[in-house]
Amino acid sequence: MSRVVRGTKARKRRKKILNLAKGYVGGRSRGFRAASETVERALMYAYRDRRTRKRDMRRLWIVRINAAVRENDMSYSRFIEGLHKAGIEIDRKMLADIAVRDREGFSKIVERAKQGLVAHAG
Repeated sequence: MSRVVRGTKARKRRKKILNLAKGYVGGRSRGFRAASETVERALMYAYRDRRTRKRDMRRLWIVRINAAVRENDMSYSRFIEGLHKAGIEIDRKMLADIAVRDREGFSKIVERAKQGLVAHAG
């Protein structure tokens, strides 16, 4: 039986890991074993934190909307309820952007939400 020579495949596999480990400190960027462990952990964190970032951004949007709504004498939960009842379908990302960049426009949206609450109250 002939001997398996796998220099190019092995080199390619190691090179891929070491390229991903560029910028790591010390042996983590030069030694294959240390680099592969570190790269694997980094990829796990990256996967997890892509999802965490979505949660964090939604929390940030809600905080910004809440702050802007309270300037207009309303609570966040009543505002969201009013939007639903008024039939206004703007997501929190856009609401937060409007709250930061266009205060007058956001005040008009709050007024529409208040009208939506009043219209469905009685």
